[in-house]
Amino acid sequence: MVSMMRQVIPKNIPDTPGVYLFKKGKGILYIGKATSLKDRVRSYFSGDIAESRGARIVKMLEEAQSVSWQETDSVLEALILEAALIKKHQPPYNAREKSDKSFLFVGITDEDFPRVITIRERNLQTTNDKLLATFGPFPHASQLKEALKIVRKIFPFRGEKDPVSREKKGKSYLNRELGLVPDFNVLGKRGYARTIKNIILFFEGKKGALVKKLEREMKSAAHKHEFEEAEHIKRQIFALNHIRDVSLIKNPRQSASIRELRVEAYDVAHIAGTNRVGVMTVVECGEAQRSEYRTFNIKTVRSGDTDALREILERRLAHSEWQMPNIIVVDGGVAQERVAHSVLKSAGVTIPVVAVTKNAAHRPQAVRGPRALVRAHEADILLANSEAHRFSLAKHRRKRKISRN
Repeated sequence: MVSMMRQVIPKNIPDTPGVYLFKKGKGILYIGKATSLKDRVRSYFSGDIAESRGARIVKMLEEAQSVSWQETDSVLEALILEAALIKKHQPPYNAREKSDKSFLFVGITDEDFPRVITIRERNLQTTNDKLLATFGPFPHASQLKEALKIVRKIFPFRGEKDPVSREKKGKSYLNRELGLVPDFNVLGKRGYARTIKNIILFFEGKKGALVKKLEREMKSAAHKHEFEEAEHIKRQIFALNHIRDVSLIKNPRQSASIRELRVEAYDVAHIAGTNRVGVMTVVECGEAQRSEYRTFNIKTVRSGDTDALREILERRLAHSEWQMPNIIVVDGGVAQERVAHSVLKSAGVTIPVVAVTKNAAHRPQAVRGPRALVRAHEADILLANSEAHRFSLAKHRRKRKISRN
């Protein structure tokens, strides 16, 4: 079926941002976003698709009979449109291996000065916040956070912990000084309500309607001789029509299939079995995502590295709210690789495993794993592994210092 599908792929797929939909008849199997629709769709028919994307995507391609797409003016808009379409159509192959309950939503609180927050899907029904509107699910948490930074520069909003009153301390004050939070004493409740309406329109994918609304408001302000306000709105319109979303692209030289690759590496550090600590590091698109690093204090009484690795992986997989990786990297050889495969199999998760073997100087000597996968992503694999070694040693030394005191 994959080879038949290749024959009917349209040749006029544009080299622009947008959202693509794999279909079986009129039913939608899978929805994704792309910086380049042309590159992204074609990447699904590369020779190593089973190794680079996994059995789930291969099965989806076997069922797919056609592909369609919607162009957007920016990657940011593609991210938002993807979430809206996933919510509307609930495609079966957009669910993660375990569940999609860890996907993020954008929530707007129902209060006098609403906050714009992110919330996990599993918490939507139990949150203490009354929500005016929600948007999502967003499969890529790190990209959503970058997207909100872009939106906030255009339409400054009150975040999770930003107070309404002025506070000259902490991050909330800094956000106000940077212009990311409006001065509510100047803007007022009605003015901020217009900002929230603008944000809602944008997350509804109605940029055209939003721009027209702003153009009307700009003309009205100019007519009233409110020239500063008219100029402010003019800048917002320009920003919407020239969205700077390079942070969502990460590395434009990489192929579309690599842009969403997430690599997690694991390592254990100790001296003769004492002060053991395990770590997880994350690399996406050639960049270390240090805010997503995690530390695990080893609880198992057995001193072997493989036992510690098993514990770390089991504890990591228990966190369904964390984004699942596309590649898992372990430090070691056959034994560590087997342990990783065993844990994943027990959890019912299919993720490629790569093992980095070191020489006497603890330098990478060989990389075990699917050859095509290793060739395509070797730089990210080695960076993640190097970061895991560095991070584990730093945490071990800190733990050893504390135990001495």
